[in-house]
Amino acid sequence: MSHFCVNCGAALVPRMIDGRELEACPNDSFVLWRDPKVASAVVVEVGGGIVLGRRSIEPGYGLWCLPGGFVNHDEDPADAAIRECLEEISARVELTGLLGVYHVAKTDASSIVGVSYRGRLADGERLAAGAEMLEVGVFQLDSLPPLAFPSHERVLAEYLKSPARGEAAELRTAAASARHASPPSRPQAQPRPPRRR
Repeated sequence: MSHFCVNCGAALVPRMIDGRELEACPNDSFVLWRDPKVASAVVVEVGGGIVLGRRSIEPGYGLWCLPGGFVNHDEDPADAAIRECLEEISARVELTGLLGVYHVAKTDASSIVGVSYRGRLADGERLAAGAEMLEVGVFQLDSLPPLAFPSHERVLAEYLKSPARGEAAELRTAAASARHASPPSRPQAQPRPPRRR
């Protein structure tokens, strides 16, 4: 695909700049810098599982993915993550931590800098498929369907290694043990010392 100078309209030509070949104008200083796009994704935790949506659009039509998408030029990546959840799984989500920042290399488009978060449904929220999803579901980590994007597989790999996930699992286990244990004994009342007047 040919690209043209935004200043004079001339066809761009290859030029070596800072040790890499870029497209540049032969008449002026315009250079076509190929900057990455920024995208957010969220691992939304629900009842010991995570939320995935089955895509109703390409790329990846019919496959499952994490809620997420591109960050607008005037948006914080965290705000974009919350917005994308509302659009795709029709629920407000509270972000509970940053999972990581990663590079997604592309050969046919701009590469992507991905920012992934962990989150939970806000109180009272229910899941429903948004316009870009055929359906949404909650999946256990040992029974995930095929995912649309390798980058989402990478996010889930980071999630599985996340210390916060381990701490949350320990808290759930401790809470479950406490529910099944005998109730704690009440401390014996200690006699009060006499009050001085």
